[in-house]
Parts: sequence; structure tokens; C-alpha cells
Amino acid sequence: MNPDLQKLQPYPFQKLAALFGEVKPNPDYRPISLSIGEPKHATPQFIKDALTTGLDGLANYPTTAGSDALRGAVANWLGTRYGIPAPDAKTQVLPVNGSREALFAFAQAVVDRSKPDPVVVSPNPFYQIYEGAALLAGAVPHFLNTLPEDGFAMDYAQLPEEIWQRTQLIYVCSPGNPNGHVMSQQEWNTLFEMSDRYGFVIASDECYSEIYFGEDKPLGALQAARQLGRNDYKNLVVFSSLSKRSNVPGMRSGFVAGDAAIIGKFTLYRTYHGCAMNPAIQAASIAAWNDEAHVAENRRLYAEKFEQVVGILKPVLPVALPDAGFYLWVRTPISDTAFAQALYRDYNVTVLPGSYLAREARGVNPGANFVRLALVANTEETVEAAQRIARFVSSL
Repeated sequence: MNPDLQKLQPYPFQKLAALFGEVKPNPDYRPISLSIGEPKHATPQFIKDALTTGLDGLANYPTTAGSDALRGAVANWLGTRYGIPAPDAKTQVLPVNGSREALFAFAQAVVDRSKPDPVVVSPNPFYQIYEGAALLAGAVPHFLNTLPEDGFAMDYAQLPEEIWQRTQLIYVCSPGNPNGHVMSQQEWNTLFEMSDRYGFVIASDECYSEIYFGEDKPLGALQAARQLGRNDYKNLVVFSSLSKRSNVPGMRSGFVAGDAAIIGKFTLYRTYHGCAMNPAIQAASIAAWNDEAHVAENRRLYAEKFEQVVGILKPVLPVALPDAGFYLWVRTPISDTAFAQALYRDYNVTVLPGSYLAREARGVNPGANFVRLALVANTEETVEAAQRIARFVSSL
């Protein structure tokens, strides 16, 4: 077996199951889960209809590159959404089976094992796929703590020159999981300068980009690159998904877009990987990318929940609306694991300890004393969960 498999840590939800295995939840309350970032809003009917209409496509093998129509729909969406010229649908866009699969596979294609001690950099806390992808690509993961005192921005000075010299890939997540931070143009400018200096590739995870509040749309990596005249998107690839935007997590549909040279090599890798998208999923994806009305309604539902939940929790916890995304990243008055366990035991509400989403780096676990609340359930359930949390905190 691959010895690097031994380096993988348990997934956060495995740790959570072990933590909760020590107690029994209060049977007086129905269970409500705010721990997993799985969208629970209804899948729009027109997407389901497009999926069933596309079932005749099952009689054909799909191509790795996907259909011209799907790549065109994604390219047009990118152009319209970010106010940039649409990327070249043939060379700068590639459909993938959800951003999670692609984020993992990307490191396997990018990391050059022939060079000594390759490094992959990630924010901390982080989506654990980044770490696993780095380890199984034969690289060493290094973490940049994203802290509230820095506005959750990545401070690149945390890593020494020697590490940056060996860095081949950096994962960024904007809007951030779990803190909701959206990278500014200045943050992108710095990152692009560092990519030019050290030659590393940027993997920008943007799967939460369409859940935001108000009229200000989160800045995207391709948009930030164009602002600097980086029209070829050198060493930049963005990852996006329909899961959160269109409430279709089970469809496993997303895309990567950016540097044509990298997309070409990644396509070659994926041809051998055997991960072409189901033709019926492609048909449903085209319908989803071509419609914005359902996305606006989705945002309205999240905005409604966040307004109510923040109002309920603010008197007892330091909560504020994030820049974007569907998580609340909340500092706890006791340890995050004790908070999550006691809340589950006493009020049957599940939240995720922040320390499970991070690693200790430079003497600190930046997720410690935080919990992540995924406001994904319907409004009634989410509000009830918030009310229970407020009662729980008041009793501490």
C-alpha cells in the first residue's frame, strides 16, 4: 500500500462521532445538525427536468473535456458573473465531478516529485482535502494561520523564504471555509507577485462565491487577475461548483478554469484518471449555469436565516455576518470540543469544533475555541437551533 496513506488524519466528522460517542443527546429535543456544509434547500425542478431529459446521453461514453455546450455555458457564466471576457471554452475551461474531486486530483497533477521536498501551502483552518491531496502527491503541507486579528487574511510572512522556495502549489479559499473571508484585490496582488517570484501554482477554491449578502459580489481570482492585466491567468486555476450555488450536492458537478497550459496538462491527467462527467449531469449542469433566478432565491433564503440567527446569538456570543458563504465562525466561551459535546448532550444540536478543521502551526491551533455553524437547514430548524444555542450559552 502507498505509505503516504498512513499520514492522513481522521476526517473532522470521524472525530466528531468519537466525541459524541461519549455522551447521549437529550431526547426532549429533536436532533438538528449545523455541522456539515451540505445544502438542504430544495433542488430547482427545472434542473431535475433537464437531468431526466438528458438520460438518453447514457448510451454514449462521455469525453473528459465535456461537451462544447457545457464548457460554453461555464465560460459565458464566468464572463457575465465577473464582468470579464469569457474564457476560451476549449482551452481555459474543464468540467469536473464537483470541486472536491478536482481539488484533490489537481495536486496529483501539479506536484513535481523529482524536486526535493516539494511543499503545498494551505490556509489554516482549511478544507481537509487540501492536506490529503498534498500528502498523497508526495508533498509536505505547510499552513498559514488565518486569525481574526488579521481579518482572516493569509499572512505570507508566517513562512520562511526556504519554504517558499520549495512551494509548488498554494490552495486558497475565497469566500473562506470556515470564516467567510473574501480576498481583496490587494491580497490577490500580493499572491500573484509571490507566484511570479517563486513559480508556484495557485488553486483558488471558490465554491461559496454565490452565497453573499447585499449587492457586493465576492471578487473572484480570474477577475482579480484581469485587473492586473494578467489576461493569460498565468499559474492560476479556479475551482467552482453547482453544489452550493444551485443546491445539487448529489450531482457532483463543477469546473476548473484558468491558465490554458495547466488546464491542458490537467485534462491529460484526467483522461487517465477516468473521471468524465455523466452526459445527463452535463445536461442538467448547462441548465443550472444558464439560470440566475434560482441562485438569487437561494441567496435570499440564506440572508433571511443569517439575519435571524445573528440576532438571536448576538446577545450571548460574539457573532457577526461573514463576508459570504453559509457558515458562522463563532468564538466559544469554553473549549470548542467541550462546547460542541455539551450542546449536543443538553440540546441535541450538532456543531463542529473549530480545532478539528485546523492543525497546530507556530504553536497555535487557530481553530481552537471556535465552532463552525453551517446554516444549511431550513429557516425554522436553523432558528430553533440558534435559540437552543443561546439558552445553552446563557446557562454556562
